[in-house]
Amino acid sequence: MEFLQPVRDFLACATPAAWLDAAVQDLPTLLQDHANCEKKAAGTAMNLLFRYNDNDRLQTELAQLAREELLHYEQVRELMAKRGIAYRALPAGRYATGLRQHVRTSEPGRLVDLMIIGAFVEARSCERFSAIAPRLDDELKRYYTFLLRSEARHFQHYLGLAEQYANEPIAPRVAFFREVERELIEAPDDMLRFHSGPPAPASVAA
Repeated sequence: MEFLQPVRDFLACATPAAWLDAAVQDLPTLLQDHANCEKKAAGTAMNLLFRYNDNDRLQTELAQLAREELLHYEQVRELMAKRGIAYRALPAGRYATGLRQHVRTSEPGRLVDLMIIGAFVEARSCERFSAIAPRLDDELKRYYTFLLRSEARHFQHYLGLAEQYANEPIAPRVAFFREVERELIEAPDDMLRFHSGPPAPASVAA
């Protein structure tokens, strides 16, 4: 799939094999957190719509993105229901917090950083859908393959918005967050989440 190459080029690393191994062994948690991620992505887009109400392009693109993310949320919930997986609360992972702690506080730096983070979140989701789909049953494989194009498009929308609203080249901030994102993806994690790192030794032993 040629359209995935820009996603792979954007990210500093591929998903560790250990994460893939753990994820396919705990599909209920994976699907639950995937649903949460879609809901949070829609909420993030809506919050940005209210905060930056005077940016026309942002309003148009993020309104569309919010609708798509909510549709994906509903679709994942339907998949869970078909499989008898009850929707339950899950503690948040460290991924989003690990990225957002570096957001600048003054504008337009804050908006630019949030857009860059959005691009990394969407790109990582796309990369993970691609990596895990071959390991899944036919239904989930079809669905995750279906999601690839929309997530790749979302990554490009966020990056384009960052470029539009920045008053300086964004390459240094992209490079900074690329390294932060790589560390979060490669560092061992105590909880399996859709954007978590490979399982820590203690969680494997458990």
